[in-house]
Amino acid sequence: MISSTVARARESIKEGEKISTPLFASKIFPVMVTQMIAVGEETGRLDQMLVKVSNFYDEEVDATLKSLTSLIEPLMIVGLGLIVGFIAVSVISPIYSLVGSLG
Repeated sequence: MISSTVARARESIKEGEKISTPLFASKIFPVMVTQMIAVGEETGRLDQMLVKVSNFYDEEVDATLKSLTSLIEPLMIVGLGLIVGFIAVSVISPIYSLVGSLG
């Protein structure tokens, strides 16, 4: 899907049209991206607009990863606590049953 959209954009460029038109029509790319590309084409600063889009998504990915790690951290702590508790019960249980059978 993306490759066909990029191919259409390439053909659009060859015909002298804008890049943003086929990208917007495909509905694959977010509206903000296509609007930034359109603004970059109109102002003649497409490279700067693409850098801004890239920086925006870099920051968004970093924020998402930070929130995911903050969610995963407590789950890992609980999981490790359960594993340690299981090992402790597995070690102590035979000792109690051995002491109980002696008495």
